[in-house]
Amino acid sequence: MNVADLNTINFEEGAVLLIDKPLDWTSFDVIRKIRNLIKIKKVGHAGTLDPLATGLLIVCTGKYTKKINEYMAQEKEYTGTFTLGATTPTYDLESQPENFKPYDYLSEADIQNAVQAFLGEIDQVPPIHSAIKKDGKRVYELARKGMDVKLEPRKIIIKEFEVDASQLPEVGFRVVCSTGTYIRSLAHDFGLALGCGAYLSSLRRTRIGTFRVENAVSIDTFEEIIKERKNRNLQQNT
Repeated sequence: MNVADLNTINFEEGAVLLIDKPLDWTSFDVIRKIRNLIKIKKVGHAGTLDPLATGLLIVCTGKYTKKINEYMAQEKEYTGTFTLGATTPTYDLESQPENFKPYDYLSEADIQNAVQAFLGEIDQVPPIHSAIKKDGKRVYELARKGMDVKLEPRKIIIKEFEVDASQLPEVGFRVVCSTGTYIRSLAHDFGLALGCGAYLSSLRRTRIGTFRVENAVSIDTFEEIIKERKNRNLQQNT
C-alpha cells in the first residue's frame, strides 16, 4: 500500500488498507478506529488477529468489503516464539502458564525432528478458547464457564515450518500455512510432541497472499495521514 494513496483514496467507493495491528488491540478495535476516522460504516477485516498478536491486518472499505472472503482464503505467514516447559489453558499468554515440566533434556535434533510431523496436510483441533461457534455459541464463552467443550479436528496445510532452538525455553519460528490454521494450537501440539508442553508467547503475521506487513502502516500513521487530509480539505474549502 502506497502511503501517498491515502491522501486520494475514495473510501466509500472502496479501498484495501494494510494495517500493522498493534499489540493489545483487538482486530475490531482497528476497525472501529478506522470507521471513526473515515466516517463510513462499511469497513471490515480479512482475518482476525488475537490481541496479543501484531502484524498484517487487511482492512477493506466500501465496495471492496466484497473481497474479504477472497483475501481470507489466501495462505498466511507468521513469525513468533513458542515457550517450552509449560502449557496455558488458552495456549498463549492470555492465561497463566501451568503444568511446568523440564525441557533441558531436549537436543537441537529432537526439536528439529518434531517439526517434520507438522509439515503438509495435518489434522488440527482448534483451541477451545476461540471464536468458533458450537451449537450457536462461541466456544470461548462455554470454556470460560467451565463447560466441557469438544471440537473436531480440521484439515489444514503447513507449507513451511522453521524453528530456531538456540535460546531455550523460547523457540523462534516461521510458519507458512493455509487459512484456518491456529498458531496457538500448533504451539500446544508442538509441546505435546516434545513431551514438555509449550505455549505461544509471541506472534506476528507477516504475509497474507501477496500482501506483506512491510507495506502496511501503523494505526498511528494512518490516523495522522487522515487528519492531515481533512485539514487540507478544510483549508481548500475556505
